[in-house]
Amino acid sequence: MAITKEMIIGDVISEHPELVQTFFQNGMMCIGCPASQGESIEEASVVHGLDADQLVAALNEALGA
Repeated sequence: MAITKEMIIGDVISEHPELVQTFFQNGMMCIGCPASQGESIEEASVVHGLDADQLVAALNEALGA
């Protein structure tokens, strides 16, 4: 299943722990933050000034999706 920006970061990491490095490589360093357990990729991207579409593309590429 492809990753979307509406997905909750904690859920993505629970299902695909191998993506932690991809989050880190794309500037999302708050994976262990309590907010990541209820925050979507898009919401966290806005807070951190990141491009959610670029991050999602990188995550899907890492998954081979």
